[in-house]
Amino acid sequence: MESDQRRKSGLNLPPGMFQSSLRLDTPPTNSFLSISNRASPRSISNLSSSSPSKSTSKCSDRFIPCRSSSRLHTFGLIDKPSPSKEGGNESYLRLLRQELFGPDFGSLSSAGSPSSPNRNMFRFKIEHSSTPNSPLSATNVRRDFGFSGEGLTPPPKPPRKIPKTPNKVLDAPSLQDDFYLNLVDWSSQNMLAVGLGTCVYLWSASNSKVTKLCDLGPSDSVCAVQWTREGSYISIGTSLGQVQIWDGAKCKMIRTMAGHQTRAGVLAWNSRILSSGSRDRTILQHDLRVSNDYINKLVGHKSEVCGLKWSHDDRELASGGNDNQLLVWNQHSQQPILKLTEHTAAVKAITWSPHQSSLLASGGGTADRCIRFWNTKNGNQLNSLDTGSQVCNLAWSKNVNELVSTHGYSQNQVMVWKYPSLAKVATLTGHTLRVLYLATSPDGQTIVTGAGDETLRFWNVFPSVKTPTPVKETGLWSLGRTYIR
Repeated sequence: MESDQRRKSGLNLPPGMFQSSLRLDTPPTNSFLSISNRASPRSISNLSSSSPSKSTSKCSDRFIPCRSSSRLHTFGLIDKPSPSKEGGNESYLRLLRQELFGPDFGSLSSAGSPSSPNRNMFRFKIEHSSTPNSPLSATNVRRDFGFSGEGLTPPPKPPRKIPKTPNKVLDAPSLQDDFYLNLVDWSSQNMLAVGLGTCVYLWSASNSKVTKLCDLGPSDSVCAVQWTREGSYISIGTSLGQVQIWDGAKCKMIRTMAGHQTRAGVLAWNSRILSSGSRDRTILQHDLRVSNDYINKLVGHKSEVCGLKWSHDDRELASGGNDNQLLVWNQHSQQPILKLTEHTAAVKAITWSPHQSSLLASGGGTADRCIRFWNTKNGNQLNSLDTGSQVCNLAWSKNVNELVSTHGYSQNQVMVWKYPSLAKVATLTGHTLRVLYLATSPDGQTIVTGAGDETLRFWNVFPSVKTPTPVKETGLWSLGRTYIR
């Protein structure tokens, strides 16, 4: 009998339970939800489509977007109809969209434009309309006052302009085309010294006055010139191996020092010591305060010494030779503290960084063509740059962290480099033979280069210390050619 009652009720009830035991109590009229507002069993499946204004807002840590209000056409999820999608094919695609995105997807038109007014779903910024902006809008204000970008960052600085032509050209007859000589130097008192054949001439950069300092006679010739740091005295290396000291202002010889067996082709001053390098493979240290010709002899090179530079703190001396070696000596050493042998050609070009201690740069000859950078504290090579031409000279700017190099075979160019990026700043051309000589003006802005084409060319390549503004085309001197003697 119980089974008959369960069959009549249409419910699959457990044994011992009758349909009469199931009842739905009606809440009182003063309950929180009135009967008219209760959801019927059929409306339970439609809760997700109820109006947001009639539901209670809840906070959640999950972001579940509503597909009906999503701008699906922005993401390419809705294809525009094409002639190939007609008939049953279009019906199938519409049915497929409804199955994938829900029944609410039917509110989308066949063109794929949503009916939802929500335009910010999945967006960080509202699209700007094509209508003209207000004169007081943020975009116009930024444009009018020269600001760019949302961060109001100033525009990048334009690259420094380096003139491609020299400011001045001096004819220098008898300027020798010899890689191992050093015949040009610029003093701290703005006086340029040039060795021409058997004579040394002084050219004042202030008034262009030319003065003949000395003539060594027919049996000797000038191989090197170097000013003291104060700019009062100048040293001259001769082909007979002598080192002479002259007073530049009085044009008077102060002293002659012997010791080399053959030509002295390179000279380098520190505060009180003059170093001279020779074809006899030795380096002599001269001290004007003592009567001896030299106070120390450094032997380490196996061929002619052609490059010499003291560090800015006077603690280390770098020497380069035709034996492809770069040696580093300290103040009291009889043997080099570093032997750097990575160059594959003669090392004449040497310069110390004025911005970082123990940073040395050197350049190799025709078979090497590389500028190499060294840490003299540990002897490590920091970087190497293949310039494509014989490196004849190097000079580090004291105003900015850049250096200039002059070159011989086969380009005969002058190049400016940034450090440490080694980016090329400029390439200057004009010399027709190897650019063998290089000197820097006292203010650090102008360089002078000399070549076997018997010309001296002045270039503005570096900015000033106080105002690093782009270099103007009009230089200190008017463009033209004059004779240095």
